[in-house]
Amino acid sequence: METNNNTTTEYSIYFENVENTNPFEELIKVFLRPDRYRIESEAGCGERIVFSYREDMDETRREIFRILSDRTGFVPPWGIMTGVRPVKLFGMLVSETGSEDAAVRLFRQRYLVSREKTELTAEIYRLQQSSFKAAQPGTCGIYIGIPFCPTRCLYCSFASNPADDEKIRKYLVALHREIDFCISEMKKKGWRAESVYIGGGTPTTLSDAQLDELLEHAGKLRTPYLKEFTVEAGRPDTITESKIRIMRDRGADRISINPQSMKEETLKAIGRDHTPDDIRRAFAITAETAPDLTVNADIIAGLPGETTDDIADTLKEIIGLGADNITVHSLAVKRASRLSDEDKDYHYSQGKVVRNMLDRCGMILHDKGYAPYYLYRQKHMSGALENTGYQKGDTPGLYNVRIMDEHQTIIAMGAGGISKLYDHEKDHLSRVPNVTNQEIYVDRIDEMMERKRTGLFRESINTKNQEGHDAYKRT
Repeated sequence: METNNNTTTEYSIYFENVENTNPFEELIKVFLRPDRYRIESEAGCGERIVFSYREDMDETRREIFRILSDRTGFVPPWGIMTGVRPVKLFGMLVSETGSEDAAVRLFRQRYLVSREKTELTAEIYRLQQSSFKAAQPGTCGIYIGIPFCPTRCLYCSFASNPADDEKIRKYLVALHREIDFCISEMKKKGWRAESVYIGGGTPTTLSDAQLDELLEHAGKLRTPYLKEFTVEAGRPDTITESKIRIMRDRGADRISINPQSMKEETLKAIGRDHTPDDIRRAFAITAETAPDLTVNADIIAGLPGETTDDIADTLKEIIGLGADNITVHSLAVKRASRLSDEDKDYHYSQGKVVRNMLDRCGMILHDKGYAPYYLYRQKHMSGALENTGYQKGDTPGLYNVRIMDEHQTIIAMGAGGISKLYDHEKDHLSRVPNVTNQEIYVDRIDEMMERKRTGLFRESINTKNQEGHDAYKRT
């Protein structure tokens, strides 16, 4: 990020007429490392910046944006937006104004989003509107989490751990109980799964028998309403012909193979055990064993030591291997990751590099016939940029769109899963979390199910959802 990172200037930031500064600090952190400024209750030492509360919070954020852009020379392309769902916000503006053109103007004027990012958001919104209708009341997205990986990546802060046979066995016993419980409760409510996403971690860390049993349990969610069944096979070195065959036979229609990079030195540096040849082999096995599977591949812009040419070479090879969907991630350095321990300022220093990488990848994908279909942002992203999913041949991922749109109930099972109950009548989401630690999850599985019973499946909620579902069945 283009701030004056080589200086030791400290900013003393003072807010006039503001009691709670927390809503503004995420934007300040886009410009300044936390150790470069202090929020003062009165005038402090160092260079003083005064922000005054304006007519509303957005106007105050615009003042922060203008002053810090001028001071640092950095103009964040997403303007004053710090949220993770720009496309959802754009859709809300379309509904508010009744016009996409008006939404574009507000995106630029109210949120100060760059022309480039506004055009990207509008393009994705249009594709989503043409590909998917609104989620029907009574339908749900299903997430099932497997918190195990062969190794822990340099940048990872997810609830995933190196695999241990006994831990996996105990975890699956608990997870199968939760899956069966949720299926039973869904039947009582008349809810139906629209999509199933088995993620992690790395689900293909499981043995053949474990994966088959898991997919057998998850397969009970299959009804005529199910439109998509995805299994993440993120680590190419865990993909075998037998596992692909199990996925195919158990009804999966989408798979994720996540190379991250095709540069061997990078894979070693970030803690991956697989090689570029393993990636090529995984694509070949999938194409031969289950040619009808839609394949997604993830790559990351901003990995240590990589250049724009490196990620361009990775992308071109992944396209050549036949990926139907490609998600280009901007590296996000979370506080709990090893990379953050080694270089807490990494995501600040990589902004210009990552921006060039995203631009190059976008051009390559466009030239090869891929279109952006979903987008989301995270904290601590290099350059305060975004992750964008591209699709070719009308293969957008439904679950990815629904989870970002937040207008459908998501039932999340497993350690770290956060279920979200959507009330259509109130347009409101209620969160029902599971514990993150997989050993605690096993010990407290009864409590996790009780949380869902009272927080997700309670009788008093979503009468309109059920009525909508009954009408949906009649059509």
